[in-house]
Parts: sequence; C-alpha cells; structure tokens
Amino acid sequence: MPLAERHHAAWPGRRISNGAVAAGTVPFLAGALLVAGLPPASGQSAAIQPKVVDVPSRPAFVRPPGTREQPARAGQPLPGSSLLRTQRPGRMQVQLADGRGFRLGGDAMLRLSDDALQLERGEIIAWLKPGTRSSAPLRVRTRVGTASIVGTTLFIEAGPDQVRFLSWEGKVRVDPEDGQPPVILNGAETVVWKGGAWGPRTRLSPEEARTRRRTSRLLNGFAQPMETLPLVERTLQEVSASGPAEASSGPIR
Repeated sequence: MPLAERHHAAWPGRRISNGAVAAGTVPFLAGALLVAGLPPASGQSAAIQPKVVDVPSRPAFVRPPGTREQPARAGQPLPGSSLLRTQRPGRMQVQLADGRGFRLGGDAMLRLSDDALQLERGEIIAWLKPGTRSSAPLRVRTRVGTASIVGTTLFIEAGPDQVRFLSWEGKVRVDPEDGQPPVILNGAETVVWKGGAWGPRTRLSPEEARTRRRTSRLLNGFAQPMETLPLVERTLQEVSASGPAEASSGPIR
C-alpha cells in the first residue's frame, strides 16, 4: 500500500528559518553546524567553511547573509545561511565540510542552514566522500520531507507539483513532513510525492537508469569530481544485470 494521502501545506511563501530546525539546546549548536557542513559563528578554521568549487554553466548566483545576490564563482566562500540560486541551464558545485558536497541545477533555490540543506525548489545531487567518518547524516529538507544520507549519493527533484527522491547508491532515509512512516531507499530506488500523496517505493528500470545517467545535468559536465560516481556506476551495472524490481507494498521502517 502506498503512503496515505495527506496534503501538505503549500511551500511557496513559507519562510525558511536560519536557525536550527531540530529541537536542541545551545551546547549542541556547534555539532549541528558541522553536521550540515557549516562552521560555528566563531573560533573555527576557515578550512571547513563551505565554498563554491565549480560553476560549469550559468545563470548561477549566491547571496551571503547581509549582502546582495551576486554571480557564483569558483572559490567563493559561503557563510552560514547563504542562499544559492540557479536558473536553467545554470549549475554549481559546492564543497561542504568533512567530505560532503552537492551539485545544484535547474531552476533551483537552496539555503545553507544550521542542520540541513534546505531545498526550496530545483534539483540537487548530494554525497559523502567514501571512507569519510561522519557522526551524523547529511540532511536535505524539502517542503514534503527530509532525506538523510550517510556515505551515499542522493538526488532530489523538487518541482511545483511533485518531489522525487532517488538513491543513486547506498541507503537514503526519507522522513515525510506529514507524519507518515519513514521510507528507506536503496541503490537506484525512488519514491515520489505528487498531489498530496506518496507513491510506492520503486526501482529504476535498466532503461531509465541508463537514460538518467546519460542525460543528467548534475552527473555530467562538471570539472570538479564527484567522489561517489564510481559507486553510482557500479549500482547502474547491477540494475542492468538484475532488471527492474517490483514496487514496494508499503513504506519500510
């Protein structure tokens, strides 16, 4: 059975908080910042500050807190709560702390937040460098759910009518905003929210996997490497060898 239909409040116009979303106290703030790849406000090395590392196509913009929007450029530091935006065909790649990174594209808008990447719209592929130790997952929050990744590669496409979550490789946990049970995605599995309802967990067919690999704006055309790409390629080979899996009968806890 697919997830129960429950309409989520509209995202447009909803203000994105610059503060921590998860409940917590001040002593845990520094740890929360590092979870998202963001440095605490003071006393930390600039080496862990997020930065733009590649802008293969434009328009692409950044707006650090307290400043005007400006064209994104490689090497540009991104202080906490910076706002990133791309217009098709614009794309950019950002390096976070501790081996984390992401690429943004399409008509996208994303804010760096204390404990997550907050994707308002557009496409993102996010990953954690293989072999990197991490005490907590990298979280990407959307209007309908939050995806958590540890040592995996996640793709999200957040459009006006639907939001797709796809694990390119490894496990991804999706926690719906409407209180439905979490969904666990394994390599090449996807789940879609559309029209206020969650569909079943499904696996990419070999043809769809090959097409996405060949045409993806975020997997292709960047000068800077995506360290998990060999793992993505291995997952695609496994999909081609095994064929499509049947849709799940319900969410997996």
